[in-house]
Amino acid sequence: MPLSDQSRILHHRLVPRIVALHRALSRLQTVVSFMNSGAHPDDEISDMLAALGVRDGIDISYACSTRGDGGQNDIGTESGAALGVLRTAEMERAADVLNLRLYWLGQSADDPIRDFGFSKSGEETLQHWGRDRTLRRFVEIVRTERPDILCPTFLDVPGQHGHHRAMTAAARDVVALAADPSFETGHAPWQIAKLYLPAWSGAGQAYDDDLPPPPKTLTVLGGRDPITGFSYDQIGQQSRAFHLTQAMGRWVPPGETRDWPLHLAQSHVAGPDEDLSSGLPATLADLGLRDAQARFDAARTAFPDFAVIQAETAAGLALLQAATPAPEHAHKVNRKIAQAAEVIQMAAGVDAHIATSTDIMTPGDITTLSMALDTTGAEVETKVTLPDGWHFDGETLHPENAAPSPAMPDTYLPDAPTAPFVTLTMSTGDVVSQTHRPFETPPLVLPSQRAALDPVTEIVNLRTPRRSLSLTLRTLSPATANPTLTLPNGWIAARNEVGFEITLPNDEAVGRYQIPLTLDGQPAQTAQIIRHPHIPPRALTEPAEMSVHVIDCAIPSAKIGYIGGGNDRVDHWLACAGFDITALDDEQITPAGLAEFDAVVIGIFAIKFRPGLADAMPILHEWTAAGGTFLTLYHRPWDNWDPDTTPPKRIEIGQPSLRWRVTDQAATVTHLTDHPLLSHPNNITERDWRGWDKERGLYFAKSWDDVYTPLLSMADPDEAPLTGALLTAEIGKGRHSHCALILHHQIAHGVPGAYRLMANLLAPR
Repeated sequence: MPLSDQSRILHHRLVPRIVALHRALSRLQTVVSFMNSGAHPDDEISDMLAALGVRDGIDISYACSTRGDGGQNDIGTESGAALGVLRTAEMERAADVLNLRLYWLGQSADDPIRDFGFSKSGEETLQHWGRDRTLRRFVEIVRTERPDILCPTFLDVPGQHGHHRAMTAAARDVVALAADPSFETGHAPWQIAKLYLPAWSGAGQAYDDDLPPPPKTLTVLGGRDPITGFSYDQIGQQSRAFHLTQAMGRWVPPGETRDWPLHLAQSHVAGPDEDLSSGLPATLADLGLRDAQARFDAARTAFPDFAVIQAETAAGLALLQAATPAPEHAHKVNRKIAQAAEVIQMAAGVDAHIATSTDIMTPGDITTLSMALDTTGAEVETKVTLPDGWHFDGETLHPENAAPSPAMPDTYLPDAPTAPFVTLTMSTGDVVSQTHRPFETPPLVLPSQRAALDPVTEIVNLRTPRRSLSLTLRTLSPATANPTLTLPNGWIAARNEVGFEITLPNDEAVGRYQIPLTLDGQPAQTAQIIRHPHIPPRALTEPAEMSVHVIDCAIPSAKIGYIGGGNDRVDHWLACAGFDITALDDEQITPAGLAEFDAVVIGIFAIKFRPGLADAMPILHEWTAAGGTFLTLYHRPWDNWDPDTTPPKRIEIGQPSLRWRVTDQAATVTHLTDHPLLSHPNNITERDWRGWDKERGLYFAKSWDDVYTPLLSMADPDEAPLTGALLTAEIGKGRHSHCALILHHQIAHGVPGAYRLMANLLAPR
């Protein structure tokens, strides 16, 4: 639904007019542009970009390779492409705070440039992405944005994430390729003047740079914004706080500031490099537009006199509109024209609020457009610009033949919104200024032929008698469409009032089976609506099909309790496979509540996200010692995991995590002992380690009490084996096992071996 009044009020108070005007004026002081590059949403150097953009007025942009779809999710269960859509929206909101122009190398959910999982090698990453594809798209972005300066966030050194290393290595090549006329992309060549590298280490909880950073050649100074009083570190964190899926946003105490040392790696301009603008045309005066720059400087000096600001900026705008800049400078002048228009209308007090009566639509629907204008007496003309296939009759919007809304736009420019938007045109004397205002929440257009399938994924365990599946079709569009399924050989589907009843053969082979849906003979689509309070809604559109994973897994004779943190669906998937499992609320984590269970699982991150769970661990330890089977799935060291008090006996999780994970999902797994957990009730063999997705595991244990026995050994290529993936110990009459394999991810993807191993870990002693 559209924003509530309360949400509008909260949004409205974040950037008062005086603050927005000061930041807009700042952009008129320089024509220098700076592009940051990284591999994931949240890789941007937010605090430094805040200083460059808010204080120095530099045009800032960010080139990001992936949508972060292979990462973790601290706020929900979205994963894969859905997580990529969510993180794309988060990145856009983060960009709004900084007025950061945003470009993506990966242009869609199925683009080979994607977050395929953790990598330790830049070369391996570029093989996954496709070196030529990566360089070509990066060059397209550079030639479109035309930055003077390029600066990757991380260093290309061992111990750093391979995705980061790939983007830094690519940056070096892109400087040359973007300027090379023989490298054709359909865009004019562009010479990046300077390539900087960070002169600080990227090591931390996740990474561990093997080599020291390069020597600094200059320093971008920090400080404090004179209007808001916020430090640039604080403004950067106001942006980063939108990366909620990654638990970003760090409180910066008053008085804490930092500087950013940089290393000049390449330069294509003459002279000493004393600051970022050295050797570059820094102002409009350096482009031969001295009088226009003088007017803009006068407007900045006049702050906060709105009338003088409006008049001086309008005079400068008139000079730019009449100018004929050199072709290599035209983009800089055009950017200043757009920025001057923003200043003029802000100074004049022009404001607009544009909203629709609904935010989810299908072709053929109608929504009312409301446009509230505050012109403070100025004459302002409005014009609505819509995407292709839309119609506006002056009051209502009709997406008659509109395509579905893109889930992952490849470009986002806060100062130049894509349709739909409203253009405001006003005159200051003879000077005409135009700005483009986005809708409060652009309405989502869903596919015209679609259905919501429930469930989208099913598990059939050959060790259970269930061979019948219920598929419910929701939100059928059009409502009168005739649905049909394309079934594997030997499968039967019977239509019922809500969907289909599907029956499998009794002897179906283990594997994955796809069942696509058609509506009136045409392939149907499904639209997953992704809603969270900090982002506008997005829709991930995919083919409408049901996945059925057939597995062969002996089920433990155990009543299982599940303590989740909201970041996985382990209890759901195990129930689908026939496990007797119950999600436990806080009131059940008591001696009496646990007494009815044979086994208890704590899901990923749960000790962080379940308030009070850390304090309840002694209860679980006592229950375990009395004969319970206790399983903890992987946790990060910062997830309230205390090595001495969280597990029954000491287990230390290794960090930085790069050193304590195996990213190769096909890495050879060696059984270190003939332990019953590897043989009962399922005999775990080499076949159970086949077909794993993404990686083997992460956040492996680094050290542990002698009571624990490590069961597995595995390693990434050219690395020493790690043995902290699966530990088990007898605790009194019971057993505790800690598993850092990503079992929650594997069972969601129907990997048979993951179910079989999980069954063994939950089987009573």
